[in-house]
Amino acid sequence: MGRLAVGALRVVLVVVLAGTVCVQAGMVWVLVTGSDPEDGSLPLTPLRVITILGMVSVQVALVSVWRLVTMVRRGTVFSHAAFRYVDAVIGAIVAAALLWFAVTAINAPGQRADPGVTVIMGGVGLAILGVALIVLVLRMLLAQAVARDVEAAQMQAELDEVI
Repeated sequence: MGRLAVGALRVVLVVVLAGTVCVQAGMVWVLVTGSDPEDGSLPLTPLRVITILGMVSVQVALVSVWRLVTMVRRGTVFSHAAFRYVDAVIGAIVAAALLWFAVTAINAPGQRADPGVTVIMGGVGLAILGVALIVLVLRMLLAQAVARDVEAAQMQAELDEVI
């Protein structure tokens, strides 16, 4: 991975992390101070809590990707240590999907006249779970690469003994 790509990715990660922290701070402020009272159209307090938790899942994924990028730059990504971060990304994506399904459930009673919105929101939740499955497949590819790397190291050691 080139320095420019790593630098650009890290800038994006920092900007998104800062954005999630700002959103969390705003949601916590509104919850603590009660400065934005609910008007009765939606239960806003549960949505705010879900938003805060959703930002936590995004932050976990961001930090994990940062660590993986660091491992790529050091050339250590094909090791068992990388699985911890990939698993954290998968967990964060699944948590985000579950939180989205919670938002869908909270929003559904207000959509009785137009249930298509709830169906679309459910589809978005399934798409989020699909991303988790894609990352799971990539994890399996990483597992194969780590196994091949270990096997190659063993063969190299055997070859060195023969020579």
